[in-house]
Amino acid sequence: MRRRAKDWLPGFLLVSPSIILVGIFVYWLIYRNVATSLDRTVSRATKRVVNPGGTDNYTQLLADPDYKHALFNLLVLTVVFLAGTMFFGLLWAVLLEKGVKAEGFFRSVYLLPMAISFIAAGVVWRWLLSPGVGGQAVGLNQLLAMMGLERFQNGWWQSSSQFSMAAMAIPAIWQLSGYVMALFLAGFRGISNDQREAARIDGASEWKLYRYVLFPQLSPIALSALIIIGHMSMKMFDLIYAIAGQNSYKASVPATLMWTQMFAQNNPTAAAANATILLVLVAIVVVPYLIYTNKSEKGTN
Repeated sequence: MRRRAKDWLPGFLLVSPSIILVGIFVYWLIYRNVATSLDRTVSRATKRVVNPGGTDNYTQLLADPDYKHALFNLLVLTVVFLAGTMFFGLLWAVLLEKGVKAEGFFRSVYLLPMAISFIAAGVVWRWLLSPGVGGQAVGLNQLLAMMGLERFQNGWWQSSSQFSMAAMAIPAIWQLSGYVMALFLAGFRGISNDQREAARIDGASEWKLYRYVLFPQLSPIALSALIIIGHMSMKMFDLIYAIAGQNSYKASVPATLMWTQMFAQNNPTAAAANATILLVLVAIVVVPYLIYTNKSEKGTN
């Protein structure tokens, strides 16, 4: 029997403003971005074809050495960022889970960086990671010089190494490790003490207890943390912008290159193609996770 209009209409009217806003500011703007990325553009001054139009715009962007460099930087940043946040987040969660005095204090200390904006944190870390060495050293390089460890001074994100972008992951790890810690700590607290006691009675050492009893039950949380942190690294802009500036080639990633394309190069079509590729990369990470989560929830019902 069909529900009468008076049953479903009030609920629909209640959520309709959200549906309209999401439709306009999310899906319609995604459509406009994709449409813009397919435009054919010609320079007014030189009459040169800047963007050939259609999918050739994507081919041209992917063949651009600057874009390849930005993608490689993004790969380095993502790998180091994921490894660092997962390691320190799990380490801190294990330490707090085992029970320490003033747990609330340490939990607040680990979570505090997450409350600071990327821009504010970037301003401080720009000084800490200053590439100046020798007599001009400041920040961490100055600290190394004061300790007599000049040989460890580094150019950080401006060093000549192709993996210099790993230095940019340091402030990001500092800022979000506490979030991962909170996820793992909640997972530990959700495991009953009966399982721990049973494992200890069976003769399991602390390492085996964590390895075979506790850690396997945290795999869904670990997957969620990887997805959340991974997609955040792909979209990271403000922290890199605050530390390296708007036109840094050494610290270029697709998000910052998009700013350069849009404003410095006045090429919104290339910026739109860049944004579409970034959206696809994020979707490749997020969509399978959503499908997996949906199937898992259906399996438990």
